[in-house]
Amino acid sequence: MLNFIGKQEAKADVKGRVFIPSAYRKLLPDGEKERVVMRRDPENDYLVLYPIPVWNDMVQELKLNLDEWNPEDQLLLMQFVSDAEWLDIDSQGRILLSKRHLQSIAVEGNDMLFVGLLDRIAVWSKARYEASMQAKTGFSARLKSKMMKTNH
Repeated sequence: MLNFIGKQEAKADVKGRVFIPSAYRKLLPDGEKERVVMRRDPENDYLVLYPIPVWNDMVQELKLNLDEWNPEDQLLLMQFVSDAEWLDIDSQGRILLSKRHLQSIAVEGNDMLFVGLLDRIAVWSKARYEASMQAKTGFSARLKSKMMKTNH
């Protein structure tokens, strides 16, 4: 099981190349270290990097929950998959993020964060990430309420 945790600061170069943090690269499954799948999160302002096995499992689960004969379900699958793209990881551990993708998550000055989401990695604008995080008291209360639900 993958366990991407923590957050790492990163900067894109002028071409949009950015290093995937080595702590995260090391966790990619053997034979799956040269490529990831990227798509923009549908609800939030960040990009998601999926290791190939995680992407394949997620798409398979989605497909199982859809009716292949229902046109709306087919359009949902098509939109989900068509919004994704392959990103090659070069020999130095970098991926290339287009200006369009960097602008879509409001990266300013090429400052971004890679944030672990256990089985996937979020790529945030550093400023947007900091603005989106809950205040300590709100986070603590929400976490406590969610943890108490699972313990009963």
